[in-house]
Amino acid sequence: MEMFWVVICDLTFIAAAYMINESNADMLLAGYNTMSKKEKESFDLKNYLIFFRKFFVNLTIYSSLIFLMFFVAFDEIIAFIAYLVSVLVPMPYMIYKGNKFKIKK
Repeated sequence: MEMFWVVICDLTFIAAAYMINESNADMLLAGYNTMSKKEKESFDLKNYLIFFRKFFVNLTIYSSLIFLMFFVAFDEIIAFIAYLVSVLVPMPYMIYKGNKFKIKK
């Protein structure tokens, strides 16, 4: 059953990576959708979306590989725990790097 949830999460990550673009970021991109017009103008959205896409594609690939390695070596529960850790640990990095796309004036 855990493998089902891993696949659902992976599909969600890939969908987020490829569905969010400059035209719909106003509605779909958390944080950006609450910025004022002035803040949005001083945010490098184009390069952020490149980073966002690469981050979520890499997150999907590496967390899935970790799940599969732990699944083969141990069992489904341990593999799922390793998967959760491998998804949660990189998130602070994304937040930190994402803040660097704010253009200082």
